[in-house]
Amino acid sequence: MATTTGIGSLNNFSVPLDGTPSNVGMLMPKLKYRFRIIFQNFGVDTDLTELTKQIVEANRPTVKFADQKIDVYNSTIHYAGKVNWDPLSVKIRDDNTGVINKIIGQQNQKQFDFFEQSSAAAAGDYKFDMTIEMLDGGNAGNFTAGANVLERWTCYGCYLVSTTYGQLQYSDQGAGMTIDLSIQADNCVQEDETIKNKGGLVPTEAANPRSTNTFAFEQAPAAAAGG
Repeated sequence: MATTTGIGSLNNFSVPLDGTPSNVGMLMPKLKYRFRIIFQNFGVDTDLTELTKQIVEANRPTVKFADQKIDVYNSTIHYAGKVNWDPLSVKIRDDNTGVINKIIGQQNQKQFDFFEQSSAAAAGDYKFDMTIEMLDGGNAGNFTAGANVLERWTCYGCYLVSTTYGQLQYSDQGAGMTIDLSIQADNCVQEDETIKNKGGLVPTEAANPRSTNTFAFEQAPAAAAGG
C-alpha cells in the first residue's frame, strides 16, 4: 500500500496543463556523464579506442542560421540564411604512456607537416568524422544489458582548429594533464534512435516543405460551415 501511494504521489511531480492528466509524471532527463565519442580517420593509427576512453568532457553541436533581412514598407522580414556550426570542444586526458599525445600529434601533422613546412594538397586528405552518442547507462559485458544509444550526432568533415596541451605547474600536485581540442565540422546530423531515422530526425519532405513561396507562414482561416 505504501509503495502504491508513493508512486501515485510522484506522478504529481509535473506541470498542470489544460487537457492533460495531472498524473503523467516527469520524463527522465539525459545525464551529462553518459556519453561516448567515436572518431573515424583521426590521425594515422587505426585503433582509436583509447581516444574514446580518455575523453574527460565535450560539448554537443551548436548550430546557427545567419539572420537575413528584407526591408519592406514599415517593417523588416527575417529569414534563415546559411547554416554554420560552432567549433566543438573536447578535453582529453594526456596519459602517461603517450598514446593520446601521439594520436593527436599525428592528426595535426596530417593537417600540416611542421618539419617540412608542407601542407596537404586537399582538405579531404586530413579531415575526419566524429560521432557523439548519449547513452542510457547500460554497460556491455556486465550483468545488465549493453548501453542503448538515446541520441546520436554524426559530425562530418572535421579538422583540428586548435590544440592546447595544457599548463605545467609545480604547485599543483594532484591534477592530471589534459589536452584541449577545438574541432570544426562542416556538417552535423542528429539522429533519433527511437525512430531509427539515419538521415536525421524527420523525413526530407517534412523537413523541407515546398508548399509556399511566401516569407510569412500563417494558418489559413477555416472555411465557414455550410459554405
